[in-house]
Amino acid sequence: MPVETDTEVRNRLEHKTVAVVGCSSTPGKDAHEIPKDLQAQGDETIPVNPTADEILGRSAYDSLSDVEEEIEIVDVFRPSPEVAGIVDEALARDDVDVIWLQLGIHDDEAVARAEAAGLRVVQDRCMKPEHQRLVASA
Repeated sequence: MPVETDTEVRNRLEHKTVAVVGCSSTPGKDAHEIPKDLQAQGDETIPVNPTADEILGRSAYDSLSDVEEEIEIVDVFRPSPEVAGIVDEALARDDVDVIWLQLGIHDDEAVARAEAAGLRVVQDRCMKPEHQRLVASA
């Protein structure tokens, strides 16, 4: 069952190393502004985007498999049909604790696989307002 309560979401937000799959180099896009905000809050954001060399002052990786740093959260800004492959990459690593699917992104089968492997999953929520609501205001 996906993470749903405020307490569970708050606990997930305590993780500070976030690989952002689909991170955008285009200012104004949610996939750019939200990771930028997370970075400003002190989170280490790791951009994953095969079409960019650098985003938010960091080298961008082509895929989760290429990320050399440890990852706690995989934040997904890709269409729902791509979630299964992203979950597969996350499951191939031994450092991912949380899969976070941004607003409008769903894949119940991939979520079930991730949870069966011991990962926590947040679906259809945006990290920025959740952080502002549950952490910054606390």
